[in-house]
Amino acid sequence: MNEAISKKMNHIKVIFLSVILILIVFTGCIEEQQDLDTTEEKSQIEILMDQPSILPDWKDGDYHSYLETREMLNNFNSKYPNLVNIFEIGISVLEKDIECIIITNERNRTEKFSCLIDGCIHGCEWESGEACLYIAEYLLINYGTNKTISNILNTTKVYIVPLVNPDGRENDYRFNENGIDLNRNFDIDFGRLRGHCMPLGKILGRKIPYLSFPRLNIWFTNCGRRPFSEPETQAMRHLMWFLDSQKFSFYLNCHTATHSINTPWSAFKPAFKITEQESRVYSKVRKWVSENTEYEDKPLWYKASGTAPDWCFKEFHIPSFTFEILSFDYEPGAGGGKHDNLVHWMKTTLPVFMYLLVNAENLYSWKIPDIEPSLPEGVPPDPLK
Repeated sequence: MNEAISKKMNHIKVIFLSVILILIVFTGCIEEQQDLDTTEEKSQIEILMDQPSILPDWKDGDYHSYLETREMLNNFNSKYPNLVNIFEIGISVLEKDIECIIITNERNRTEKFSCLIDGCIHGCEWESGEACLYIAEYLLINYGTNKTISNILNTTKVYIVPLVNPDGRENDYRFNENGIDLNRNFDIDFGRLRGHCMPLGKILGRKIPYLSFPRLNIWFTNCGRRPFSEPETQAMRHLMWFLDSQKFSFYLNCHTATHSINTPWSAFKPAFKITEQESRVYSKVRKWVSENTEYEDKPLWYKASGTAPDWCFKEFHIPSFTFEILSFDYEPGAGGGKHDNLVHWMKTTLPVFMYLLVNAENLYSWKIPDIEPSLPEGVPPDPLK
């Protein structure tokens, strides 16, 4: 009886061990299949994330007024709630909101770099504001499918102010509603006559945007009675003060139409000497732009006191740039054509924006910006004939 029980127990043990072996092998197969599935899924995601970028579907002539700009920003916020945040940084003389859009992957809460791009500080320079909207849309429509852009928004907060001077934009007017040149109202070498500036403000309640003496080839723009006298420049100052705590990496101030990229100093009295390393970084940026776009590395042909990039460089010691879109042949204010060829000019700006954005970390540390941006087909376009 004991022998029969013993044999039965041995059979049970054999069966039990066999079942365990089968389960181990089967489980291993499942895990292996899961690993394969996971690998294939990751591969598909990587392929998806490395698609060529696409361009915004813009048409020539579709310029955006103040209200249309606000509508466009609000549409971005509705369509991309996890990538976009909009806030008001201040108001203009006529109490129009000055809006800033922040573009970043809000789900990624790791510490990020920040940068600032603005336009239309001179209200008649429409393309400078349009370029801000164009780069915003370009980043948004390509996030999640293009590896380069996804990486930018995962590591950087891109702050964009399309209309620094909304009153001037509405009136197609260089100055703000008080007749002040806002890009001469910053506290760096302020009010210098040699910098073609005169601290007039309003006189007897009247606007005096500029004084001109054609026979002597001398002119002065009204820079306001004191630095930051205007609500628009006060708003930009407060925004930059905030960004100083956000790993502020670079500032790009967009204009038209001298067809160039410029770096400090424009001032006669620089606040400090540019170091050799800073000179190398600035030189690298200007060289890259001149070699990879139709924009040139050339200084402005006149000195300008009280400019936003000079002040930003002085105040925060970060790489600061003036980006002059268009050329005089296409600038209405310079006697050229009307506002036209919008899509062409927007495409010309993308390499500059993308080069700076992919190098945000290098610029923050004043390292040579040697990362090459990935650009879509047809960018940059051939120069207009």
